[in-house]
Amino acid sequence: MILPKDIRTVFMGTPEFALATLEGLLDFGLNLVGVYTQPDRPSGRGKKLTPPPVKALAESRGIRVFQPLKLRAPEVVSELRALAPDLIVVVAYGQILPKSVLDIPQYGCINVHASLLPAYRGAAPINQAIVDGRTETGITTMLMDVGLDTGDMLVKKTTAIGPFETAGALHDRLALLGREALEETLRQLCAGTLHPEKQDDTLSSYAPMLKKEDGRIDWRRSAAEIHNQVRGLDPWPGAFTCLDGEVLKIANSAPEEGVGEPGAIVSADPDGVRVACADGVLKIGELQLPGKKRLPAGEFLRGRPIPTGSRLES
Repeated sequence: MILPKDIRTVFMGTPEFALATLEGLLDFGLNLVGVYTQPDRPSGRGKKLTPPPVKALAESRGIRVFQPLKLRAPEVVSELRALAPDLIVVVAYGQILPKSVLDIPQYGCINVHASLLPAYRGAAPINQAIVDGRTETGITTMLMDVGLDTGDMLVKKTTAIGPFETAGALHDRLALLGREALEETLRQLCAGTLHPEKQDDTLSSYAPMLKKEDGRIDWRRSAAEIHNQVRGLDPWPGAFTCLDGEVLKIANSAPEEGVGEPGAIVSADPDGVRVACADGVLKIGELQLPGKKRLPAGEFLRGRPIPTGSRLES
């Protein structure tokens, strides 16, 4: 079958990650009758009320925007039902869809998730895959149900994770891959060739929402593990340690061979600051003190020398 171009579609998403998929949905030519996104939030030093990226794009394309505080509120569900969507597409919306919403569209609610399900269900799949040292990840589209990322899988797109790739860089690549995955899902839906596949719950893993404390480095771990933590939490919340009682964020790391007491500075020069770990040495290419910019090692050391033999604390 071929779905008519006037199929009524609602999009739900909030952050930058959702933009490429929303643009793909618009280019596909479906009738987008509304966009749901999170309410405007205070942002920046001045705490200025700032619209979510998805709202800005939707309004620029003349699409009606809804920003309910709670999607499950009866009046919100009634308003959504009045839009009569045939399909709902969800990308990092930030609210759980209740059954009263899942039951509205005849073609269901399709979610674009940044992992190869059933691995890394949850809020931070991109970060967790890198922190865990995975070398492969991808995008899965799925039919949503009342569980947390437990619905039937539709289309998967796979990509390698580079050994020095950060969460920020992978985020941008997966956003584009998410658009590709949704477009393929829609093509198969139109052609009647979409075949949902059940997830194997025994293979599932969870990627919880990140906290600032997740960035705290334990130098008693191996250099490879800490390297994965550093790049997996870049740009947020950022990996950090303590230098002379001050929080020190680090980035652009590389594991190397070497020995020393965990946390001890093995060397500090323009090429990088090398810190001993339980197994090997971690070279740090960029450092940042509170209220300051992230700086390359050489520039940082000109303003704040770090003597060899000094220690970084967890």
